[in-house]
Amino acid sequence: MSPKNGRDHENGVRCEKRKKSILPKIFGSRRCGKEEDASPIMDNRGDDDAVLHADLERRITSRKKPFSDNPPMIRKTFSARQTSPRIEGLNLSSFDRPMAHRTEIRELRVFVATWNVGGRTPNNDLNLEDFLLVEGTADLYICGFQEIVPLSAGNVLVVEDNEPAAKWLALISQALNKPNEDTNYSNATFSGSRITTGWEGRRIRKMSDPTDNLEPVNFRVHENFLFDDVPASTRMPGQKSYGLIASKQMVGLFLSVWARKELIPHISHLRLDSVGRGIMGRLGNKGCIAISMSLHQTSFCFVCSHLASGEKEGDEQRRNADVAEILKHTQFPKISKNPNCGAPERIVEHDRVIWLGDLNYRVALSYEETRVLLEDNDWDTLLEKDQLNIEREAGRVFSRFQEGQILFAPTYKYSHNSDAYAGETTKSKKKRRTPAWCDRILWRGNGIEQLSYIRGESRFSDHRPVCAVFAVEVKVKNASKSRFRKGLSCASTRLDFDDCIPKRHSFYD
Repeated sequence: MSPKNGRDHENGVRCEKRKKSILPKIFGSRRCGKEEDASPIMDNRGDDDAVLHADLERRITSRKKPFSDNPPMIRKTFSARQTSPRIEGLNLSSFDRPMAHRTEIRELRVFVATWNVGGRTPNNDLNLEDFLLVEGTADLYICGFQEIVPLSAGNVLVVEDNEPAAKWLALISQALNKPNEDTNYSNATFSGSRITTGWEGRRIRKMSDPTDNLEPVNFRVHENFLFDDVPASTRMPGQKSYGLIASKQMVGLFLSVWARKELIPHISHLRLDSVGRGIMGRLGNKGCIAISMSLHQTSFCFVCSHLASGEKEGDEQRRNADVAEILKHTQFPKISKNPNCGAPERIVEHDRVIWLGDLNYRVALSYEETRVLLEDNDWDTLLEKDQLNIEREAGRVFSRFQEGQILFAPTYKYSHNSDAYAGETTKSKKKRRTPAWCDRILWRGNGIEQLSYIRGESRFSDHRPVCAVFAVEVKVKNASKSRFRKGLSCASTRLDFDDCIPKRHSFYD
């Protein structure tokens, strides 16, 4: 054999040996169903062969690993991918949803009172603590009055008398903030544009004009003002402090909203409106005052109304018409151009609605029939003939409003400074009135539970006051989880912040 042929033969033998040592390692694990030992065999091979062998084994092993560690990929159907736990967070339909804010439900106490005071102005020593049930310490106080001035042509057509409104506000503040006994109220004086009391520096401030906080408020407008807080030296230990949130007068109608001071920073979207339904269907001797506001993330509307009077047959239809017109024409000013900003413009759009007032619905019985049932204390039979109950059950008025069970005597009409109904002391049929539940409190919306519904026994006017206490649920945004600025009531992250900043008209600094 020539040297050349000898070298070729030797190289061929060497290649065959290399194939025999490598091929089993490449295909053996796949053929046998298990991994073979991949450590290099350094038998009688030279260094160059060992290096080449190790390099080939490293590359082959790296390519085998995906096949040995992971099963072949099987493409899933769309429905399977939607329900797969591994890719649940990648569901593209969830990318479009705004991030929800965490909210919790808190329960507040709301006290509501309505009183037709018969055109009488209170004395400075009139104590309203019993009337306002101050010992219960509610979080909100809603006080509505009717006929705080006589419904004379002068008050209706010319200039309404606003001195009584100032007196009622001072008396309410005195009762709610319950000053010490040594506080002197004897030198309190009242005028149509300002209240001056024995407390130094206590003024009414017009918050709508922050550059002129000392300007007296015109009570004839009666919007957007607050009392300064009661000085700490005059408060009882542990007493809650209340501030006036909003107040408005329309002829004899007068509505005020008071809140515990800790709640005031969380009140926003404060707006007022009024609707006249009196003479010619427009003037303010009858009609309503409505106040809209948001507390935390819940919207409230308080409506104080005085509806059409009269106990003739068919007069209840005029009262129904008054309610319909009030619901139709009450519209609160827009706060934002964005419709999702959470500031309702209509009464029924609010989360919680409370309607109070002298609704003037009578009993559909004669005076004689009514008197017999009253002497027997048969209020259940009388309430079956109550016009408001009849009209509500027939669906002709106050749709979706509720009223608590009435467990008190008719509130109208009493003789002056007496517990006797007017018909018992007068012989004139013209002045005689059939006793009726004219003064009522209703509500609409979820998250409201009435805890009490009673009447007071003050002889101040020919009506008895009516009071109710509600447990009301309020949605509170969890501030620690929220990226929004304090006070905003808009939940969607897509809204423009500037469009949703509450326009706060009447608040403490």
